[in-house]
Amino acid sequence: MSHTFEPPGPTLSTAALNALRLRVSGDLFTPEHPDWDRVRAPWVLNVDQRPLAVLAVDDVDDVVGAVQWAGAEGVQVCVQPSGHGAGADVSGSLLLRTRALDRIDIDVEGRTARIGAGVNAGELGAALAGTGLTFLSGSNPDPSVVGLTLTGGLSWFGRAFGLGCDSIVAADVVDGTGTLRHVDAADPDLLWALRGGGGDLAVVVSLELRLHPAPVIHGGQLWWPIDRLRPVLDAFRAVCERAPDTFTAWWHAMALPPLPEIPEPLRGGHFVTVAVAHLGEADELDDLLAPLRAIPGAIRDSVGPLGPEQIPHLAEEPVDPTPVLSVSTLLNELDAATADALEATVGPGSDCPVAIVQIRQLGGRLAEPPVDLGSHGPIAEPYSLTAFALLPAPELEPVFAGWLGRIADCAATSTAGRTPMNFLGHDEANTWWDDATRARLQAIKAATDPQGVLRSNRPVSA
Repeated sequence: MSHTFEPPGPTLSTAALNALRLRVSGDLFTPEHPDWDRVRAPWVLNVDQRPLAVLAVDDVDDVVGAVQWAGAEGVQVCVQPSGHGAGADVSGSLLLRTRALDRIDIDVEGRTARIGAGVNAGELGAALAGTGLTFLSGSNPDPSVVGLTLTGGLSWFGRAFGLGCDSIVAADVVDGTGTLRHVDAADPDLLWALRGGGGDLAVVVSLELRLHPAPVIHGGQLWWPIDRLRPVLDAFRAVCERAPDTFTAWWHAMALPPLPEIPEPLRGGHFVTVAVAHLGEADELDDLLAPLRAIPGAIRDSVGPLGPEQIPHLAEEPVDPTPVLSVSTLLNELDAATADALEATVGPGSDCPVAIVQIRQLGGRLAEPPVDLGSHGPIAEPYSLTAFALLPAPELEPVFAGWLGRIADCAATSTAGRTPMNFLGHDEANTWWDDATRARLQAIKAATDPQGVLRSNRPVSA
């Protein structure tokens, strides 16, 4: 069952907004505020978000009050801790920034972490230093752990431990009626929905996550000039085919921008790289990497021991807000035709300006149904292909969009035709769930948010 929410007009009375200000302790920003453009902007700066107002919540009571106010005023609520995961349309909504919900409690003996909605991956990683435990971190330290996890949570250690959403033990949420609820195994339907259903069911204010043993971690990056693209890609595939689930590798073709903060040997250059992480000893990793290290001309080898606090930074992705375009698809295989097309499109002599073209090794536990069933489901495909283009100027968007289209076409023979929620662009439709899963999610939303107050970037409505 789906619900049609009738949004308010483009403005709301000053009295109504003042009533919200009186209910909350956090700062409420409206379009006339001098910081409006800064607070409304998402991390992907080329997405022009125009909400009705932005509330930087101070505490859980602010979330409760905001949702109750929104329901009474006929306003929808969207949530972005720090701007990642922007949706295509937040117009007419109250946008909540939950960055201040930053508490972290680690139970080393119980192997769990309880985190607030504003905690980012870098902060949780830092809190786990010296514990011998890890969480399922993505490729960047800046996104919130809650946001990454609710929509799946593809991580460095997914091959060993599965998706991040399947490590959700419990959650504290504010539902669409403005009621604070604790969700655990005693509430199996909503717990199932939170494990991969995104943020459309409730505003998650904290999560309890299962942590995973990582007493020894090794990893790092290997770099070559772009003219080694094909041998590195072939060796990457060979390494992945024989690797244990404790090992994960990501291949990249990179075009570094000519920025002054990039060292001169790398500035404006084109490179092929492989980043790796291994839950095991150095000699095991050395054996796995031997085919890659046999390729001559490497200009960087940073592989060594790592702590859990270093994993969110391992891919060395940019953390500052920036204009970005992206494309992504899962691959049924990494076949010769795909490799040939990538070599021609982004390899030596192509002058491809796309900053990052990435192939991630998947498989392992990611392909298995989780022990604690959730709404996301397994990822059977062995690889993903993703490309990120940094936009130097808005007028160049058609140029970079064209390049992304050509990169997507490289997978014509291998694409699975679907994209994980973690990698959808801001304006892409979410077709991840099958019909039965989506129908169940819609029924749960009808119970937790009967007025349709909550609007996420990945709505469960068709």
